[in-house]
Amino acid sequence: MAVSRIIVGVGDLAVSKDPGKEIVTHSLGSCLGVVIYDSLAKVGGLLHLMLPDSNLNPERAKRQPGVFADTGLPVLFKNAYAMGALKNRLRVVVVGGSQVMDESGRFNIGSRNYAAVRKIFWRNNVLVDLEDVGGQVNRTVGLEIATGRVWMKINAGEVKNL
Repeated sequence: MAVSRIIVGVGDLAVSKDPGKEIVTHSLGSCLGVVIYDSLAKVGGLLHLMLPDSNLNPERAKRQPGVFADTGLPVLFKNAYAMGALKNRLRVVVVGGSQVMDESGRFNIGSRNYAAVRKIFWRNNVLVDLEDVGGQVNRTVGLEIATGRVWMKINAGEVKNL
């Protein structure tokens, strides 16, 4: 079966249970990619969040909840639950949070995004199975819906299974 890609842009998300799909997001710098997958329901999703807190721009959060950690994560999980995923079966992978454009660390957007996600997960009893965060690299991450395989590329390098 040929697999087609769902490309998730910055501040966007996708959830699918179509075994013919692969969800991919490119160029995660300070942004975070959050991948979830329920192997029994064969439901997976990916969020490419850009900023930690929707209080920065509540109007944008209403229009595009995936931009912010506090609005994008609930939408990602609720959409997966609506397709049959269960919280206690989800594998969670977090990728990104680099300091690509901020070598001085002045803004620390990557680490602030990561801290916001971990705080939200902690409050909601969500365990992270695997993470590849920080540094000064760009990451691309993908999820195969049929198998649950999560893969990552760093700086257009070779593909690594997570």
